[in-house]
Amino acid sequence: MAQARIGISGWTYAPWRRVFYPPGLPHRRELEYASGQLGSIEINGSFYALQRPTSWERWRDETPDGFVFSVKGPRYITHIKRLRDVRAALANLFASGILTLGGELGPILWQLPATFAYDEAVLRGFLELLPRTTGDAAALAAEHDQRMEGRTAFAVTGSTPLRYAVEVRSASFENAAWPSLLREHGVASVTADTAGKWPFIDEVTADFAYARLHGDTELYASGYDEAGLDRWEAWCRAHLAAGRDAYVYFDNDTKVRAPFDAMALAARLQG
Repeated sequence: MAQARIGISGWTYAPWRRVFYPPGLPHRRELEYASGQLGSIEINGSFYALQRPTSWERWRDETPDGFVFSVKGPRYITHIKRLRDVRAALANLFASGILTLGGELGPILWQLPATFAYDEAVLRGFLELLPRTTGDAAALAAEHDQRMEGRTAFAVTGSTPLRYAVEVRSASFENAAWPSLLREHGVASVTADTAGKWPFIDEVTADFAYARLHGDTELYASGYDEAGLDRWEAWCRAHLAAGRDAYVYFDNDTKVRAPFDAMALAARLQG
């Protein structure tokens, strides 16, 4: 049965303390608390730097059974290398411990910068390079470079499918070729609500759907009122009815709206 995973993008935000997080809650217990309120969280720290196996293992152990993480791929791959010549970087990512999440590993998100224009050859080459299963990812991880020595963990038991989603921010992706390329590889097109700043592309390209809600009227700040939540509830229910899992992450964090909006949408869907 298709499931909705409603969550937040990250969990470590100072303004959330004493507002979302209870007064006196130790910083080290914030993930434990957030994962008790929501069914999924997008890990953003992996965008800025490769994490260590001990971090992945701790996050897995601090969250309840049935919880799912989505993982944001490194900006080194998307923003610096710009998807070119990234086999070694991908090997390092999968060697870093991400696979130790086991059943808690959900989709891996790739966010492209607004300056990245549509280039079918580069995009196709990248999508073809992505391992399709955890077994394939472990085999790729074995190619990690020397910088990773002493900080790897990529052993897996069995092999399960991996999911990927791509968020774009250039208007050049508003064409028929882009969703067709994603469908060819079974990769989800991220439906991004960015208060009108970047393109709103809402295409079904995989067996699951993925949305990132950065703010209804003000980027990263404004919350979602009843009408806004109505829209995203309908979006989720349409995908669920079609048999697709729906992942929705609220990234309107600066005014502490994200966790409350996420809980409100989750409650609607549970109801």
